Amino acid sequence: MKILIVAATRFEIRPLADKFAYVQKEDDSLAHYQFRNDKVDILITGMGMTATAYYLGKQLPGSNYDVVLNAGICGSFSTDLTIGKVVNVTEECFCELGAENNDQFISLFDLGLMDPDEPPFRSGKLLNNSNLKSASLRKLERVRGITANTIHGHPESIRKIRDQFHPDVESMEGAAFFYACITSGVPFHQVRCISNFVEERDKSKWDIPLALANLNQVLLDIVKEVAS
Repeated sequence: MKILIVAATRFEIRPLADKFAYVQKEDDSLAHYQFRNDKVDILITGMGMTATAYYLGKQLPGSNYDVVLNAGICGSFSTDLTIGKVVNVTEECFCELGAENNDQFISLFDLGLMDPDEPPFRSGKLLNNSNLKSASLRKLERVRGITANTIHGHPESIRKIRDQFHPDVESMEGAAFFYACITSGVPFHQVRCISNFVEERDKSKWDIPLALANLNQVLLDIVKEVAS
């Protein structure tokens, strides 16, 4: 088994990396590890869609990974997805890819500039049908994600996003990760933990330590289950 774990920032998966045997550092973004008999690479892309797409575009071709895991924290649009809950994001979209018409957002698909069923899209969405033999992964709630350059924090913009995309969670990298993995034909999963609700910004309500602890525990369980 050859596994690639992708995160925007190093601190999000440092507890997991500490469980692996360090082998060597390729460069500032990529390091090689060993877990049992398996090779585990950790790729730190930096935050946002552009950085994620760039580093995955460099790393995936010719690497022959058995599975790629995207790990991180995220915001929740639903009070049912409470802070500290780990989720499996199985649907993604670029919620800002389009144009404004006064106060209305129109996607590139609705504008007729892109075919909503042209690969890797299906009905304008990025979908994950990968199947990993992991009981811990199967236990996670499957959720719909949106990916934005600017995290939402204004009541009116949050309302519009909810009405148009019906998202469960929000990140800054997920859709770029989906796009790269689907296009590359590699099995993948996006595992995230809720650190905050998507609302007017108030970091006193966030719980990043809890989210990171829960995220890394689930990730370790998944790796243990798939490792040889």
